[in-house]
Amino acid sequence: MMDLLTFARENRERIQAVENSFGASGRPLTKEGRILMGQGRLMKQGRRKPQPKVFFLFNDVLVYGSIILNGRWHKHQKIIPLEDIQLEDMEDGLVLKNQWLIRTPQKSFFVSASSYEEKQAWIEHIEDCRSSLLQGSSRQPGSTFAVSWIPDQAAFKCMRCFNKFTATKRRHHCRKCGFLVCNSCSKHRAVIGHIHPTKKLRVCHLCHTRNEEDEISRLRGDSTGKNSSEEDDVAASSDEEEAKKMMQNNAYSSWLDSQMGTWGQMGTYVYPKPVHLQP
Repeated sequence: MMDLLTFARENRERIQAVENSFGASGRPLTKEGRILMGQGRLMKQGRRKPQPKVFFLFNDVLVYGSIILNGRWHKHQKIIPLEDIQLEDMEDGLVLKNQWLIRTPQKSFFVSASSYEEKQAWIEHIEDCRSSLLQGSSRQPGSTFAVSWIPDQAAFKCMRCFNKFTATKRRHHCRKCGFLVCNSCSKHRAVIGHIHPTKKLRVCHLCHTRNEEDEISRLRGDSTGKNSSEEDDVAASSDEEEAKKMMQNNAYSSWLDSQMGTWGQMGTYVYPKPVHLQP
């Protein structure tokens, strides 16, 4: 009993410390029944380049943020419910190692660990927590996920019209397929419900056309052949496969390789679960 009380006290202190590290801009993390399972630093693929991020795994959410002041202070807090997460292991690229894909309804992104063992530990711990959460509650797993964005450095031409990007012909991301496109090829806006229920987001002309065709089919009640959602899933799958290939073979990944030695030294620390403290 005393060991369990000690664990509960230490767990509250750890969660409070994480909450305090995000300052006033962070959302409260203290919650009844919430347990901090582990934490560590991973490289997260951003739009322009990979960046070190701190990740905190709780028994119900995954939290991450940017690192400042040598890790004593964090910002840009993101909180993802575990039921909304889908993981996919990925092979090493030419240079980028120990990576996997984290999918969520609002955003999907690649992360990389400093070693294969650390990568496997993260995947295993997240999956274990997610499985326990879904088994012990009425929560339902997510079924729709955002595609991962292709990084800016991965394409020098618009992936729709194939014209070169320049200082005036800037890169943009289609929120539907994740491709890098120019402004001329992404003038349309559309609501993508799983990303934002009301806000119209930038989409490329091809995704806009697909959306219009889907809407026409829906209004007609067309039930022949594949339904619109199946076609959308096939298109999204094809686009995501292209993004994965980009990630595995991109030229800028050598920058990440040089950084992993510095940030990866922190590793991952997993806290004991209450069951481990029982006699």
